Amino acid sequence: MTVRRVMGIETEYGVSVPGHPNANAMLSSSQVVNAYAAAMHRARRARWDFEEENPLRDARGFDLARDNADASQLTDEDIGLANVILTNGARLYVDHAHPEYSAPETTNPLDAVRWDKAGERIMAEAAERAGEVPGAQPILLYKNNTDNKGASYGTHENYLMKRETPFSDIVRHLTPFFVSRQVVCGAGRVGLGQDGSEHGFQISQRADYFEVEVGLETTLKRPLINTRDEPHADAERYRRLHVIIGDANLSEISTYLKLGTTALVLSMIEDGFIAVDLAVDQPVRTLHRVSHDPTLKELVTLRSGRRLTAVQLQMEFYELARKYVEERWGTDADAQTADVLTRWEDVLTRLESDPMSLSNQLDWVAKRELMEGYRRRDGVGWEDARLHLVDLQYADVRPAKGLYNRLVARGRMRTLLDDAVVEEARRQPPEDTRAYFRGRCLDRYAEHVAAASWDSVIFDLPGRDSLQRVPTMDPLRGTREHVEGLLERSETAEDLVRALSGG
Repeated sequence: MTVRRVMGIETEYGVSVPGHPNANAMLSSSQVVNAYAAAMHRARRARWDFEEENPLRDARGFDLARDNADASQLTDEDIGLANVILTNGARLYVDHAHPEYSAPETTNPLDAVRWDKAGERIMAEAAERAGEVPGAQPILLYKNNTDNKGASYGTHENYLMKRETPFSDIVRHLTPFFVSRQVVCGAGRVGLGQDGSEHGFQISQRADYFEVEVGLETTLKRPLINTRDEPHADAERYRRLHVIIGDANLSEISTYLKLGTTALVLSMIEDGFIAVDLAVDQPVRTLHRVSHDPTLKELVTLRSGRRLTAVQLQMEFYELARKYVEERWGTDADAQTADVLTRWEDVLTRLESDPMSLSNQLDWVAKRELMEGYRRRDGVGWEDARLHLVDLQYADVRPAKGLYNRLVARGRMRTLLDDAVVEEARRQPPEDTRAYFRGRCLDRYAEHVAAASWDSVIFDLPGRDSLQRVPTMDPLRGTREHVEGLLERSETAEDLVRALSGG
């Protein structure tokens, strides 16, 4: 089942305090996270366990010295900022100057969409509650990637891969895929260049902020392929591919195809299926040029000498994926894999013939249609500052104010998930990964969970001198199937730890 693998999304949200442009973003972000934490009514707030983290390990075979690392890379240090572990298995915390929602591990792109959308609702509620604190100023959150003043913040994807896959193969095949993928999952942006000072509209919010092809950084000299080797799992079996080049999507279809098509390409890489050379000449420059051309006419030059559009390059990957699924799975391919292939082909076909026909499916097309409507109505050019405000309002997470949410409410944007399904995911964890164990422990035994992380839950039990760590190194264990009965039989955290230790 080729789109199925352990995956997840982590998103830093833009934050602002209306009327106070110089408000401390770190403080505002902390207020948002703490307000949501207070509303959870947990008996005890579990801290994040940093012990097993190593953000400076590079997939190319070395560890970056801490003295040589930028402070933003030291994500394994507890610097005292707000940090909450949620009952749905997610992490809600302050990442430097932004509130971040790290969704729980899922096993397929549709579930990844579900818990990502749950994060939007959690953030909307968190901001609302922060504004209700006596004396507090209203705080607004945006699911976007840039303040259009030169700063960018990330939406990262994570995919668990087989450790034995050569990293050079990952770089070779993913680079052209990522350069062209934005035509499907770009979020759209008013302004060109890192500071947005050049007038125009582009496909991707993140493209202009990437400067190198391969590297360990995530905030400086951003690379198309990030080499962080921090699997949060058994390092002998797994590599966690940390993808930092994606946009913050609101469209469920954009997110679904972003995760689904990438999972298909990763499966082909793992199986050594891609024999054709699709390497792009000057990939960073090409990434920018593709993003700057919403007409989709920009030609991409391959190192082989071929020239084709980004849509046509994506079609090359689609055809490989279709053949791969047919040869490896035939009619036994799972329904979600078949659906991703069908939607991928349809979107690429429409992008080639009539991109604006996708204004009810893809973020960048929906946003462009809104912008063109304002331009026609008011007779303004791309230099008009109001268009930047419309761009920002599209990403507003408030249900009644965000333009994306209003498009959905009016039936002008297709969705994949029912409201009830997303609402349930705000509080309940995925059932087929270790997130189930983590989330249910936080729900049932909050008073005695001292800390947790992706690969552990740590209990502080009465009468015990030391903390009790329960490792969760296998992302596919700790599922409902594995532990539901155990949790039901364990009335207390002491009962659970005793059963797990064979006491």
